[in-house]
Amino acid sequence: MSDDIANLRKFVAPEIVFGAGARKTVANFARSFGARKILLVSDPGVEAAGWVTEVAQDLQMGGFEYELFTDVSPNPRSEEVMKGAQIYTQHGCNLIVAVGGGSPMDCAKGIGIVATHNRHILEFEGVDTIEMAIPPLIFIPTTAGTSADVSQFAIINDQQERMKISIVSKAVVPDVSLIDPETTVTMDPFLTACTGVDALVHAIEAFVSTGSGPLTDMHALDAIKLVNDNLVALVKDPTDLKLREQVMLGSMKAGLAFSNAILGAVHAMSHSLGGFLDLPHGMCNAMLLEHVISFNFKSAEDKFRVVAETMGIDTRGMSNLMVHKRLQDRVIQLKRDVGLVEGLASRGVNLSDIPTLSAKAIKDPCILTNPRRSSKRDVEVVYEEAL
Repeated sequence: MSDDIANLRKFVAPEIVFGAGARKTVANFARSFGARKILLVSDPGVEAAGWVTEVAQDLQMGGFEYELFTDVSPNPRSEEVMKGAQIYTQHGCNLIVAVGGGSPMDCAKGIGIVATHNRHILEFEGVDTIEMAIPPLIFIPTTAGTSADVSQFAIINDQQERMKISIVSKAVVPDVSLIDPETTVTMDPFLTACTGVDALVHAIEAFVSTGSGPLTDMHALDAIKLVNDNLVALVKDPTDLKLREQVMLGSMKAGLAFSNAILGAVHAMSHSLGGFLDLPHGMCNAMLLEHVISFNFKSAEDKFRVVAETMGIDTRGMSNLMVHKRLQDRVIQLKRDVGLVEGLASRGVNLSDIPTLSAKAIKDPCILTNPRRSSKRDVEVVYEEAL
């Protein structure tokens, strides 16, 4: 009986509407939640691209009042969450709509937590720290990578400590995710590359995670194939809506996989790195990916062989050592093809920073499901290799 219980897996997901035009259903869902006044959360870049105005108009046409909050940084800061929660409460809002990439969506999750609990957002770091249901969340992602629109993660930047905290709870899984590939056409090739590689990392880490299972593996493998087969072509032709749809589908599937299987050392180290230097999350993941694969490979050889096959490598007759080498080469080539070739040193990381980065990474919840148990020194070595 105990073995059966140990093998149980839960799977949480929002209600999902996927496809061109999905964003236009926002007012219908707001009505179904009994919205009185809506807090519309976004950031300046998404607002400048025109998506905020379009969603606001749809809400107005549906008869809803809204309050706009766009004071969100690329890595959402704890003080921005607190400011947004104050606006939510002052204006009597009872529903949150977020439009944008991972930053507005994570900020919106944080706003919901604070508005309900009346405590500082940094007090909720960790797993299952949320005690009460938060307001309904309707998310409209405008990037194809972070998957905050389907996940039970919220990542918030603590500027004072120069680190990111992870909040992991099914309470922050959005109620509705309106996944519309048309919203990603305003991304430039660099952002397309960063977010696409982020989705690939989500999928690979979820597949080899110690928390993985049949429900997550199918989504992870689909995501790896979709990103591997379409991302390079999309970066070369960002206007191709069919390619955008395929990569966004891959991002969604990767999100469903990692939200339930959790992640690994790439994300633990990336969260530490991004908080320390305020770098784009997808870029941090890209700089670390092949180095963490090398560290983990012997602890999940069979699974990494499947990853290699899913990325188009014919592994028949290959030793595990050769599979390792070919997978490394494939990952490096994909990054090169989308223009992500920098190492940590080029982004300002010094050897003297590594002990601090490692001390924070080893405390991140994502490290707990890494396939190979990691010490602080292990993490330091991987950072050193990534310089």
